Amino acid sequence: MARLERVHDLHAMLDGRRTPLPLAEIVDRLECSVPTAKRAIRALRDTYGAPLVYDRDARGYRYAHAEGEPRFELPGLWFGADELATLVTLKEIIARLEPTLLASIMAPLSRRLEELFSRRQLGSGEASRRVRVISQHGRAPGSSFSRVAESLLSRRRLAFKYAPRSGGDAAGRHVSPQRLVRYRGCWYLDAWCHDREALRSFAVERIADPHILQEKARDVPEDRLDAHFTAAYGIFAGPATDVAILRIAAGRARWVADECWHPEQQGKFLADGTYELRIPYGRPDELILDILRLGPDVEVAGPPELREEVGRRLKEAAQVY
Repeated sequence: MARLERVHDLHAMLDGRRTPLPLAEIVDRLECSVPTAKRAIRALRDTYGAPLVYDRDARGYRYAHAEGEPRFELPGLWFGADELATLVTLKEIIARLEPTLLASIMAPLSRRLEELFSRRQLGSGEASRRVRVISQHGRAPGSSFSRVAESLLSRRRLAFKYAPRSGGDAAGRHVSPQRLVRYRGCWYLDAWCHDREALRSFAVERIADPHILQEKARDVPEDRLDAHFTAAYGIFAGPATDVAILRIAAGRARWVADECWHPEQQGKFLADGTYELRIPYGRPDELILDILRLGPDVEVAGPPELREEVGRRLKEAAQVY
């Protein structure tokens, strides 16, 4: 049993008990040695501030609440030093990824973590100086994020106005939220659209005037969501209909070999040192953008239509210069 679990169990034994608890019974119920039980007692008293005293007459431990004092409760967060360090690091990462979105939500957690760090004499302030998260090309999720998340987790339908980035006027949508997806610095809502009677993906920052409805959301099976949204390359949904065959030059091969472009990709080094990467895809839009970033270090070996489209884009780029 972990140390913190013993502390939690010890508190459960003492909470509301009218008679002192003998050490022998603590040892028996915690299934530990006497020294280990005493460490749990000290931790509960000294680290978490429990009003735990030893009653010499009754030869046992009990909570001593002063008259009028509220009943002692363990803190809502009870973590070890390593767990606290991980939590603070994650908190810092989240804050840097979404500095405005989660500021008010994270504030109470931040205060609680600071309090726990102070008790453990750990410097949580180090995280802000030691942790760096560098984001590129992301888009702020906008003011609708909290409403979208509430609808998703409460499993209720959502109505909103949506104007796609491709253009056109905003149109009303009525959806059953399925998943929130963060992809390349942007948030997307995967949902069942009751207007189209089909699965659709919506950029959260383009969602306006969201209203949570009383109607229960329709649940789409996980395997169907996976087949629709994740089978193909990138955020563009649909089944994978082709497999791109890319040949990466030897000088760049080891970098690309360590990258995950798609969960179902396959790669191997060829005899001449190049790296062959095979990637399933449906719509090629994002795949082409990733291919173009490698410039002359990649050749599209197939399929022919993908090779031709990448070649056309490169020719157009060369004409600009």
